[in-house]
Amino acid sequence: MPTRRCGSSSLILPILGIGCWQFGGGEYWGPQSQGDVDAVVRHAIEHGCNFFDTAEAYNDGESERALGLALRAFPREQAIVCTKIRPSNVTPAEVVAHCDASLRRLQTDYIDLYMVHWPITAHSIRHFTTGATAVPDVADAFAALDGLRRSGKVRHLGVSNFGRRQLTEALATGVPLVVNELPFSLLARAIEPDILPFCRERGLGVLGYMALLQGVLSDRYPKLGDLPEFRRRTRHFAAGSTPKSRHGTPGAEAETQAALDAVRAIARREGMSTSTLALKWAFAGDGITSSLCGCRTVAALSENIRAALEPLDRDLVAELNRVTQPLLAALGPSFDYYENPAHDRTV
Repeated sequence: MPTRRCGSSSLILPILGIGCWQFGGGEYWGPQSQGDVDAVVRHAIEHGCNFFDTAEAYNDGESERALGLALRAFPREQAIVCTKIRPSNVTPAEVVAHCDASLRRLQTDYIDLYMVHWPITAHSIRHFTTGATAVPDVADAFAALDGLRRSGKVRHLGVSNFGRRQLTEALATGVPLVVNELPFSLLARAIEPDILPFCRERGLGVLGYMALLQGVLSDRYPKLGDLPEFRRRTRHFAAGSTPKSRHGTPGAEAETQAALDAVRAIARREGMSTSTLALKWAFAGDGITSSLCGCRTVAALSENIRAALEPLDRDLVAELNRVTQPLLAALGPSFDYYENPAHDRTV
């Protein structure tokens, strides 16, 4: 498995990471057996794909718990474990308790990479809480997080979904950050013009998540309307396509379907599955350290691993950029795909 250094840090990651949101089951993804989790984790580690990304918010902690159970079969140093803390829980009074709870669920005494899940703003926090919650002070929050690093409970710190202003504010605290986790796929390229090059300039790695846009970039769903409702909440889809969306925009379904049809045609021409081609493109992103892709079975993971082993021809990268450019233009520069750009959580 090819690896890359995470920005200017000492952290080395495989170019394919395992997104663990499905682990533990739940309303969003449906049931997931522990046996399947164990098999996926075993196959991943045996093939050098040993980076696992979870969060305390995923399935109310059940993702962390399922990953921890699966990792018991291996020496701890064989896995690189990343988890994320809600922005509502980063006050000095809470951060240690929440980190300790993640450590217990993961059955480990340290976390390799600990990230703030969304920016520390009132708007972001509203999506994680039901009542009124004070916004933690950014400097105090990162000082508390750095205390975890200095204590040995956490080895590296990072952020997720931080735009330029928020990332600048976090870096100004002087706390060493190694990564920003951001959405990145053929159908979600909004990070390319600004935040991705900014992360490169500041020496941060980038974890690209939703590399297959939650199954859109596959051959499983012929039309966009075939996707489950939970996965039709982004601005790729009209607000009325599911009551679960909140962005309130007309969406970009025509451009999304056209881009998807073009990508699928190129995949057929090249003798690949759509998901293999999409993953290969994601790995080729300039400044992308690792692309995260969730998988529920060993068969799906095996296909993803094969995609990582041979790089995509640069001419194909350019062709895929061209056929998805109209969608990039239609969706605009906001990479908070779940929100109206007027209420973007990342700016």
